[in-house]
Amino acid sequence: MAPPTVLVVDDEGRSFAALRDVLARDFAVIGARDAAEAEARLRGEAVQVILCDQNLPGACGIAFLRRVRTLWPGPVRMIIAGTDDAEGTVACVGEAGIHESISRPWHPERLLRSVRAAAELFQIQSIPATALTARRASGPLPCLLPARGQAGPLLSGFGRIVHEPSSPVAAVLGLARRAAEYDISVLITGASGTGKELLARAIHDASARAGRAFVVENCGALPDELLESELFGCKKGAFTGAHQDRIGLFEVADGGTIFLDEIGETSPSFQVKLLRVLQEGEIRPLGAQRPRRVNVRVVSATNRDLMAEVEAGRFRRDLYYRLAAFPIHLPPLRDRPMDIPAIAERILGEVNRAFHRRVAGFAPQTLELLARHAWPGNVRELHNEIQRMVALSEDDAPLPAHLLSPAILADRCAGGDRPCAPAARTLKDRVEELERRVIAEAMERLGGNVSHVAGELGLSRVGLRSKIERHGLRRGAGATDA
Repeated sequence: MAPPTVLVVDDEGRSFAALRDVLARDFAVIGARDAAEAEARLRGEAVQVILCDQNLPGACGIAFLRRVRTLWPGPVRMIIAGTDDAEGTVACVGEAGIHESISRPWHPERLLRSVRAAAELFQIQSIPATALTARRASGPLPCLLPARGQAGPLLSGFGRIVHEPSSPVAAVLGLARRAAEYDISVLITGASGTGKELLARAIHDASARAGRAFVVENCGALPDELLESELFGCKKGAFTGAHQDRIGLFEVADGGTIFLDEIGETSPSFQVKLLRVLQEGEIRPLGAQRPRRVNVRVVSATNRDLMAEVEAGRFRRDLYYRLAAFPIHLPPLRDRPMDIPAIAERILGEVNRAFHRRVAGFAPQTLELLARHAWPGNVRELHNEIQRMVALSEDDAPLPAHLLSPAILADRCAGGDRPCAPAARTLKDRVEELERRVIAEAMERLGGNVSHVAGELGLSRVGLRSKIERHGLRRGAGATDA
């Protein structure tokens, strides 16, 4: 069966091509240049997700999606909003039943994740209530996102957060499910790469606001003036570079959820403005005379200890208690080694689709070493490691241990897989020990062939022989210089 179909409505050729190239990894992509052509497509084809540009020839994207909601209510509707949106259009977001608003410039991976989530929502909405209840009673819903060229069910919401029953994440998700039931501010803490945005989206999807927009902003990426404009909007001429009116993300998220990532990076002056929004439930765009009421649930996240920041005077205490009405902490990957094999398999499926590969899992020793590693970069680091292994692999066989990075291979020695040298003390000693391990592993894997080992490690044969002698390594019976 074919993968889910996404209808992209965009009259700009380059913009459509960029969207198509990103989405083609997981979806069948069809296009339309205007509302009339899009409606013709909808009459003739089964579409799961509609991704529409706000500025269409002779029409407003939200107005088009409002009509689609009436005539074709099934597809999940998403909109790409530019900076030149008219103020009045945001009020129509709820009427059009838009699942998510994506701001330009969009990030390819984030866009792909958003459209995947929309496809998952379509699939869940297509399941009869009785069948859905039966599936939930028997266990988590199976994965809905198909491998390339295959069909299958998609995981949605909390089901996307992979964990074992014994994992500390199980208790975290229990808290998050309770938080989702109530319209309460949530503060998610945890190290970078632990999946805070994924958890925030799951909370939104499980809440009464699930049918409205889920909007994301990284508060650490912009200076105060631009961040204020991004979140609250601005009037033309409000500051240098404000060439037109801009609708803020709080208005876009009206009725839905806004996720404020890296909230701990904001300045004290901006914190005052954000506190007023949370207290009063209204925003005032830069340069505007009147405030505007908004009904938005705020989920925020940080990798800092915000209470320590409060005690140090770098974060407002009153804002902290507004944001942390329901605090949730995500543990680092090193504290949940039982989850690593399942997470690795999930990531491998994503990498297979992105790279158009069919790698058949991991060798047992590879999974053991992955579970043993400390993963200071958490899930993000694990994702990078698996991408690297797939890129290095020459076939679709289970990924062998020798494709792992040297730092992870070093864990084999630490775990007693082979004799280790005395504990290294200085930096030079540690570098020497790591070099010895990498060369020994390559010699073992390549049968002691000096030419092959030297080529793989980027060394000359003379240089490699010198290192073999210096480290006291044996070349083995089958060793050769050929």
